[in-house]
Amino acid sequence: MTPFADLLRHMPQQQPFRFVDEVLSVDARHIVCRYTFRPEEDFYRGHFPGRPITPGVILLEAMAQSGVVLHGLYLLIAEGVSPARYRTMFTDAQVEWYAPVAPGETVTVGSELIAWRRRRIRSRVELRLADGRLAASGALAGMGVEI
Repeated sequence: MTPFADLLRHMPQQQPFRFVDEVLSVDARHIVCRYTFRPEEDFYRGHFPGRPITPGVILLEAMAQSGVVLHGLYLLIAEGVSPARYRTMFTDAQVEWYAPVAPGETVTVGSELIAWRRRRIRSRVELRLADGRLAASGALAGMGVEI
């Protein structure tokens, strides 16, 4: 378990819709997370039978959970704000896809902060395969909504 495991405890997404296994590093400007797409995940049954790949919308969600939700929670905590008061709403994505992600693959999601202001976050996010190849990249944004 990493020293950042406590950050995951604040994350509202849970199984079967959490796509972060581990936070590898985080600071005010960056976050790096890892996730392994398990072959038994239900979405593989229909996408695509006989030759499954991870749906792009699921890869986008993994990127948003790391680069927007978790990084935003980290920044709230750094400001002394209770993360339990907020949920992050996904607001924008401009993403390009480069390589498919197969069942069983482990990906690393790295994110660099572009802007953090008034509980709004915008980040550059990359999703890389275990061999280092870029699978997707783009700019994602979200905002903390008080609950």
